[in-house]
Amino acid sequence: MKNSEILNLTTEEIVDQITEERTTLSKLKFAHAVSAIENPNRIKYARKAIARLQTELTNRKLAGASTEGETATEAQ
Repeated sequence: MKNSEILNLTTEEIVDQITEERTTLSKLKFAHAVSAIENPNRIKYARKAIARLQTELTNRKLAGASTEGETATEAQ
């Protein structure tokens, strides 16, 4: 999943996508432990996708927190 695709997702969709990617990663790790999977790089791609999604989620939370902080400061 590309960053441009992630930016178009809503926050709820990002959370759902993180859950889905974590499930996929668990299945890939288990399959690789049992027997070699055809493309072991898929594990790396899944990890990176999770990291990208979590980074965007964190950025959105921080942006929301800074907006709330500015609003509280302006109110005083």
